[in-house]
Amino acid sequence: MNIQEKPIPLSLALLPVILLVALLSLSVYFFSDNSSYGANQIALILSAGLAALVALRLGHKWEDIEAAIIHGISQSMIAILILLVVGALIGSWMISGTVQTLIYYGLNIFSAQWFYAAACLVCAIAAVSIGSSWTVAGTLGVAFMGMAIAMELDVAITAGAIVSGAYFGDKLSPLSDTTNLASAVTGTPLFRHIENLLWTTIPAFVMALLLFSFMGEGGEQPADSIAATLAGLESQFHLAWYLLLPVVLVFTLAWRRVPALPTLLAGSLFACVLAGAFQGEAIARWMQAFDGGMVAKTLAALWTALFDGYVSNTGDEALDSLLSRGGMSSMLNTVWLIICAMTFGSVMEHAGLLQRMLQAILSKVQSVTGLIVSTVFTCIGANVMTADQYIAIVLPGRMYKLEYARYGLAPENLSRTLEDSATLTSPLIPWNTCGAYMAGTLGVGTLSYAPYAFFNVLGPIICVAFAVTHFRIVPLNKEA
Repeated sequence: MNIQEKPIPLSLALLPVILLVALLSLSVYFFSDNSSYGANQIALILSAGLAALVALRLGHKWEDIEAAIIHGISQSMIAILILLVVGALIGSWMISGTVQTLIYYGLNIFSAQWFYAAACLVCAIAAVSIGSSWTVAGTLGVAFMGMAIAMELDVAITAGAIVSGAYFGDKLSPLSDTTNLASAVTGTPLFRHIENLLWTTIPAFVMALLLFSFMGEGGEQPADSIAATLAGLESQFHLAWYLLLPVVLVFTLAWRRVPALPTLLAGSLFACVLAGAFQGEAIARWMQAFDGGMVAKTLAALWTALFDGYVSNTGDEALDSLLSRGGMSSMLNTVWLIICAMTFGSVMEHAGLLQRMLQAILSKVQSVTGLIVSTVFTCIGANVMTADQYIAIVLPGRMYKLEYARYGLAPENLSRTLEDSATLTSPLIPWNTCGAYMAGTLGVGTLSYAPYAFFNVLGPIICVAFAVTHFRIVPLNKEA
């Protein structure tokens, strides 16, 4: 009998998932926020091993399973390369003074009371403009994290505000890849998809802003701490408006739809040029133990910043902790996590185990409300099991498309649901490529910031509420 014709018992398909949930629960119990520094990777690899055994039991050849793993990992290579380049970008922006200048101006502009809401709003505006949550988090997000530390604010809430704002743009911008993907996979015209998204997105974002405003209520400026940070920045680095030009370059290239890799690399190299021109004293302090003249020290400093990050040695422990960041090496643990997660997801998809679980879900659907709610939970489950938001959009999108038509629902209902669930929950899962990226870039564990990513949490809830009340459920062949 052909492999494709063999029915897969649901209990067999669920075995790797049950093991994964059990191991990840133990990982969090034993290691808490440090679980993503190795424990989660082991859980994913062991679960992938069990999935491979199930695939062998179903008649798949090891060579085919191996090829599926390689194919799955290859699909994540662009994300991995972007991660590495973002590490280099952060290191170069540290040595150039770009981040320090952003922090300096930010500390003079933002108040503690409105900081969380402002961080969310600024990141949202930037993300809508360029359509990339990753770029916003890796640039403005890093600066906001630095400001939060200097202002002695909660870094987990700050990270949640950054993620909320960044994903507002990632969900709504016509330049966003997820927005275009959800539109394409469901056959929904792009701007009709965005128009329909507004109904769930705007309420979730307004509620998130109100919550961030409430959390900042009563916050006081730690005047001594901020004054010390400002003085330290002024004395240790050259600060000027033109050091923000790498930010302008990156956002301009992103807005012009230049691919992420060359955009981020251009921002890194431009920052290196500015560092060599204006941060001679900071470089000399950092490279004082390095043999050679100033030209050699500058080249060594720039090279090191790109691969291993910048290490501040001002003598101020708090300031040094704030500014010692970046480098490709800082992203290697995140890369490890993504590879392990993609291995598990690839085996599950190749063996047909994911499809079998989706079939079981669809067989229980008996109403429009049930269909939309099952789509939400399917997308969240796909984010957990495949560790990739694109798969979590495409796989359920393809499998649910005919069901939505059968229930007389316009495709924009499905495209909106995919975004409300798959796009928004991807940064809330530690081993998902998005969750791993945000944690690695912002320096805060996914499970720490997830409760404060209010926009991302509220999106699926509002989507389910619309399904239950049948509010803004668009019938087939009727424009929204």
